[in-house]
Amino acid sequence: MDYMNNLFVFGKTVSGDAFTDREKDTAKLVANFQYGVNTFLLSPRRWGKTSLVKKAKSIAENSKLKIVYVDVHLCRSREEFCERFASAVLTQTSNKMEEWMENAKMFLNRFSFGVNASADPTNELTLKMQILPQEQSMEDLLQLPERIAKRKKISVVVCIDEFQQIGSFPNSAQFQTELRSVWQHHELTSYCLFGSKKHMMEAFFDDSSKPFYKFGDIIYLQRIPVEYWVKYITDKFHHEGKSITAKQATWIVDQVEGNSSYVQQLSWYVFQRTTKSVNNDILAEALTELVEQCVDVFEARTESLTAYQMNLMRCIADGNHTGLSSAKNISKYNLGSSSNVVIIKKSLLEKDLISVEKKDVFLSDPVMGIWLKRQ
Repeated sequence: MDYMNNLFVFGKTVSGDAFTDREKDTAKLVANFQYGVNTFLLSPRRWGKTSLVKKAKSIAENSKLKIVYVDVHLCRSREEFCERFASAVLTQTSNKMEEWMENAKMFLNRFSFGVNASADPTNELTLKMQILPQEQSMEDLLQLPERIAKRKKISVVVCIDEFQQIGSFPNSAQFQTELRSVWQHHELTSYCLFGSKKHMMEAFFDDSSKPFYKFGDIIYLQRIPVEYWVKYITDKFHHEGKSITAKQATWIVDQVEGNSSYVQQLSWYVFQRTTKSVNNDILAEALTELVEQCVDVFEARTESLTAYQMNLMRCIADGNHTGLSSAKNISKYNLGSSSNVVIIKKSLLEKDLISVEKKDVFLSDPVMGIWLKRQ
């Protein structure tokens, strides 16, 4: 994709020159795709999981390996999930409409179909299925990639974005069991499961009583090292005839704790303000703009929090990533007691407002931390 003059890409998946580092992660994911290894991909929100999957897809996919991408974020039931799953599999394993319609009739004769075709040739065709009331077989839909793979003598990888969404479905535990019972027998199809809520994704595989326990390989994305970001940012500025020092680029990365999307966004705001050379005023103004862009979202996400929950959020925002239940922190931030801190921490994890990385606790959104400190 040509991003034209948009040197710093955010709010969308990135590719090409906008995709930085992740060489080891990309190589491992490509290998998992090529050798049919099921994969859980984990990281905090906005660290570039979707971009990584699409990068690996662009490298690994060929005539004998079809890689399907499906986003189930808007699905609210097992029926919607299976319909979207089958639609993506049908359209993305076929080269033309006639082929996937033929596959639909061959493998899914219990279903009726409708086609949503956009006038924009860059948009993919989507398939809308209606399950016939008298024969509701979800297994037929879940078996689809394996059946197509056998018929076409190919391998298939199905990448499911926002997979944690199934945890909110009615009878979720039963549906997870149904998925595992079908998918574990597939020989030509493998799965890459990932989502934006790290703690919910972890809950699928870290409990031996859960259906997806040890379902496959686990890739934990780490923060992109600062030195990669510094080179990336300074190169972009210099290419356009502008100057930014390594120290200033490091400041950008540090402000947003290396969050990939925010690094790109804050770099863009700095770039827009720079005529020749970056200065401290430009950095400060750019950071203020970034925070102001997010205020409405932050207010909405915190308006229902208790005073204790907000106090723990401020504690973390001030740089306390360990020892949250220390006597000093409990007194300074009015957290009640050490047992109360445990309860608050659990509730904030469930709300996806904080994340845990190797026992260190961070705000899920680093810019929210800046906002909290400015209140």
